[in-house]
Amino acid sequence: MLSPHWPPYLPDEAECVRAVRMLNDGYAELAHRHPKRIASYVMLPLPHIDVALREMERGFDQLGCVGVNMNIICLNRSIAETEFEPIYAEMNRRGAILFVHPAGTGICSPFINDYRFRGAVGTSLEDATFVLHMIAKQIPHRYPNIKFIVPHLGGPIPMLLNRLDKQGQSQSGHPNLAEAPSVTAKKFWYDTVCYGSKAAFTCALEAFGADHLVTGSDYPVLQDYEAYKETFAYIERLGLPKADTDKILHHNAQKLFGFRH
Repeated sequence: MLSPHWPPYLPDEAECVRAVRMLNDGYAELAHRHPKRIASYVMLPLPHIDVALREMERGFDQLGCVGVNMNIICLNRSIAETEFEPIYAEMNRRGAILFVHPAGTGICSPFINDYRFRGAVGTSLEDATFVLHMIAKQIPHRYPNIKFIVPHLGGPIPMLLNRLDKQGQSQSGHPNLAEAPSVTAKKFWYDTVCYGSKAAFTCALEAFGADHLVTGSDYPVLQDYEAYKETFAYIERLGLPKADTDKILHHNAQKLFGFRH
């Protein structure tokens, strides 16, 4: 699966469309050259909704893309904001897969960025923020046909489910949610990028279940101390039941995307 981390979200609509179409065409061409090994997502020229809907249509119907890729933050706006609702409505109509990724903003916080933790911590906080915003706006409940993939095991979300259920629905939080926050969070799929942390992985496994973890490589963020084979091989060393390991490494993503295996 190919997806650049930072689609070119630009204020100028025409420039944004040109940049996104160029990338979508390039990735689709690569996928068509290697159809048994590679598939591509369609990126959207956000925040420009009408042209984004047209590019989504082109990506699915002409380029053969298998899902949509969006950044969690678009020009310092959460993609859970109301102006993005037409995007979710169309993905819901199509039963589309949505893969989201941090925008590298450090959640727009000087508490993260001024202390130079934008990459090390800010990305995981963006992942968590996306899940929280989806819960607050009830987007997965209102658009149940979308299949969401959140990277990096959802950041700290796995360890917060109980607290979210107990405090997130309080009068000072979101008392009118249609479902408990943990119910919404467990509807998502989460990729396995966690820099080999057994503690993080087993926490997510217990929180979400083996059926909702899919492999991720964090490409192209290759650290100087690792090889990409380790982004998958560490899972086999965790001592999980073989059935769980097989699901996570070999079957969940194929089933989610409808690939043969």
